[in-house]
Amino acid sequence: MSGKVWLVGAGPGDPGLITVMGLHCLKRADAIVYDRLVNPLLLKEAAAHCVLIDVGKRADHHPIPQDQINAILIEQATMGREVVRLKGGDPFVFGRGGEEAEALVRAGVACEVVPGITSAIGGLARAGIPVTHRDFASSFHVITGHLRDGKDPHNWRVLAQLEGTLVILMGMSRLADICQQLISHGRDADTPAAVVMNASHPEQRTVLATLGTLAQESARAGMAAPSLIVIGEVAALALLQSL
Repeated sequence: MSGKVWLVGAGPGDPGLITVMGLHCLKRADAIVYDRLVNPLLLKEAAAHCVLIDVGKRADHHPIPQDQINAILIEQATMGREVVRLKGGDPFVFGRGGEEAEALVRAGVACEVVPGITSAIGGLARAGIPVTHRDFASSFHVITGHLRDGKDPHNWRVLAQLEGTLVILMGMSRLADICQQLISHGRDADTPAAVVMNASHPEQRTVLATLGTLAQESARAGMAAPSLIVIGEVAALALLQSL
């Protein structure tokens, strides 16, 4: 008997930000295959019989390659288990959920996506930074700072000229380069910018700066991954900083 895989978004970090449906899937799962950024408190929701499988990745350190993760999901489901693939944020926002769904469909394994709150929106919101605002930004753009095979797929000239808010995920190892690329391609160095570290966790920290000073100020404050980078007028709001 074949089982099923749910690709579940765990949200930006705070365990209370998982969806009701996502929590329901966790509680009924026979196996949970989870990532590094998943809050450990969520794993406590698993049933006593549930198998927990850690496939966490870090930048430039992938002990379990994606193909092997796909194989684990297929294997667990073909054993007749109900499987939760638990990912930080949303499965389809730089979470490789699309690749996993493709592999499951090719293998004939039933799967369902349970969306989560992406950190690109929810994580910034917990820092008081709205990605849109009628007075400052009518659009937002989310890009990854983590490059595949060392290649740079970004058209920095286009990104530098975009109006609205620019949100960069997985970009801390390249923060100085990202800022310099945007400035050299025309973005004003005085544009408000911020880094939010450990978004929605109790230890959340925010550094407010400008595009020209963000890398230096972040280094001085000891900011590191996991962090969100936001560039645009809304970064200057950081509404909760004064509360």
